[in-house]
Amino acid sequence: MIPTVVWGTGNVGRAAIRAVDAHPGLALAAVLVHDPAKVGRDAGALAGLDHSLGVAATGDIDAVLAARPRAVVYAASGDIRPDEALADVVRAVGGGAVVVTPALYPLYDQRGAPPEFRDPVLAAVAEGGGSLFVSGVDPGWGNDVLPLLISGLGSTVDVVRCQEIFDYSTYEQEESVRHLIGMGHPMEYEPLMLAESIPTMVWGGQVRLMARALGVELDEIRETMARRALDTTVTTRTMGVFEAGTQGAVRFEVQGIVGGEPRIVIEHVTRIHPSCAPDWPTPPDGVGAHRVVIEGRPRIEVTVEATDEDANRSAGGNATAVGRLVNAIDWLVDAEPGLYDALDVPLRPAVGRLGRKRP
Repeated sequence: MIPTVVWGTGNVGRAAIRAVDAHPGLALAAVLVHDPAKVGRDAGALAGLDHSLGVAATGDIDAVLAARPRAVVYAASGDIRPDEALADVVRAVGGGAVVVTPALYPLYDQRGAPPEFRDPVLAAVAEGGGSLFVSGVDPGWGNDVLPLLISGLGSTVDVVRCQEIFDYSTYEQEESVRHLIGMGHPMEYEPLMLAESIPTMVWGGQVRLMARALGVELDEIRETMARRALDTTVTTRTMGVFEAGTQGAVRFEVQGIVGGEPRIVIEHVTRIHPSCAPDWPTPPDGVGAHRVVIEGRPRIEVTVEATDEDANRSAGGNATAVGRLVNAIDWLVDAEPGLYDALDVPLRPAVGRLGRKRP
């Protein structure tokens, strides 16, 4: 059994605790929390399980890392604190742990990552013998291993298009939805996530990964951006009121240009209510989906819908991101220390988990 720490108990951390508990090769060693109100609570309760796991949450990072856990699922956010997240991850890797996380966007394509992100991790690997794998859902499997797998079913491939189409009113991340993405702000507000070059910073690595796997050279990476205002005021279950005239929908593309044409495209269509931008692409059920479209011969379209936590679609997406990461831990433990990406780490079947009941 591989002693595994879950660091953070938000939307991703809850799913990580459940995934570690379900994995036959992992043992939950500790749970790290930032909120003092969570200290001392059982990990099972924090994860929404109906049973105790016998692991009390702690805020003592020094003590947990001093025990030299073999693996760490770093589930704390890196969206607005990338430097702190990088420092945390480097510390764990330098202590010899295998670390998996969705938090560090520049390291999804670790070969093309800026030196200020890549070099400290490589130094920590050399010093402590740990490893790092950064992935998620989108960015993540929705625009690396899945489209590459589907592309192999075609005879000819003209365009690989990956779409995330989501109703953001299902999210429970108000800070990100309102301020990073701009939903509910006046149209003159400039949200950080939609600023020029930021989509490329987040998703450009996925375009480069796909290009590398497909054996093509990119001319460049381009961005397109469109925003729409709400026609009427709407009230959401998780985040309250969004006023008419404020931003209600966003559509952007990060395009890999090959031979002068967009050949590898990552597209996001996100709304705070289905009534906004009804002419834009919609998910099959109006809530949310990840879709891959291979334009070529034959034309192939695959839509993935995941649900968790009372049929919540965003929670389902988080759970699949966690599954990709947690299920890679035993492979990483057996591999040489290093900095890995999605093309290095295989997506494997759920060996030992089909119909398995918890003891």
